[in-house]
Amino acid sequence: MDDTTNVPEAPELDRQIAAFMTFARVEAGLSEATLEAYGRDLDVMRETLVGTGIRMPGEVTVDHLAAHLRHLSRGRGLDARSIVRHLATMRVFFRWLHANFRLEKDPARLLERPTTWKKLPGTLTPGQMKKLVECPCADHGALWLRDRAMLELMYAAGLRASEVGAIKLNDYVKELAIVKVTGKGNKQRIVPIGEPALAAVERYLAELRPHLARFQDGRDQYRLLLSHTGRPLERVAVWQLVRKYALAAGIRGVHPHLLRHSFATHLVAGGADLRVIQELLGHSDIGTTQVYTHVDRSHLRETLAAFHPREAKGRPARGAA
Repeated sequence: MDDTTNVPEAPELDRQIAAFMTFARVEAGLSEATLEAYGRDLDVMRETLVGTGIRMPGEVTVDHLAAHLRHLSRGRGLDARSIVRHLATMRVFFRWLHANFRLEKDPARLLERPTTWKKLPGTLTPGQMKKLVECPCADHGALWLRDRAMLELMYAAGLRASEVGAIKLNDYVKELAIVKVTGKGNKQRIVPIGEPALAAVERYLAELRPHLARFQDGRDQYRLLLSHTGRPLERVAVWQLVRKYALAAGIRGVHPHLLRHSFATHLVAGGADLRVIQELLGHSDIGTTQVYTHVDRSHLRETLAAFHPREAKGRPARGAA
């Protein structure tokens, strides 16, 4: 039996969606990937709207669109990035209808802009991070010293997977306890590293890297971390190694960026200045760094109890007579 007979018809809504897709393909000249994304998003929106009795674009209100976004999040379980894409598609579609006098009012104009949608990053606890970075040992093969140095550096300096693999020998300065990092857009930053990372890197340099760099054909490109073939450690390999040691440490759902998130979150929880964290992470916009102020709030109650004059127990308020 043909299931399409059970799909409610909405000829006017369908006609306007088809007209928009023709405009996007022919006049706007959008790429096939963008067109496919628009088409999928509008099909899902149509399904939700028609399911609530909507048959024409003019019947759509901002409440209908907000309900659709909630359905995407709660009903379909889409992540924040996917919801932002759906939101952008709806805004473009209804703006086009309004601009071409096919719609009297644009119901999407009151929806929050995509830039206001932020997904709070996940983090590991300090205890979990300790287990992860200390996991590599001789039982994990001949390259465990390199892997320990890699994990220590990533957590000590808040490095991305691509950044830790790109570090060159002269980017690491033991005497100053710093590492020069080349981030997105080839922007460089100097990040201090602590004793555990220094010790791990020094042991790797002394005991393992000379063996990995035994080839004299320049394949190492003067990189700090090398593969067993003597070539630079690639981003994909960093991902694989992080997941390998996370599973060995009994921690699931770990990826390289989680170490960066944990680095920033633990600094915030320890009271570090947000501008300093911004500099360490290499963020050009402080707004990107501010997301970490919402991640770890476990210390707020203790702060309130310790310093608020109405909350402090057994301690006279400052300035009390």
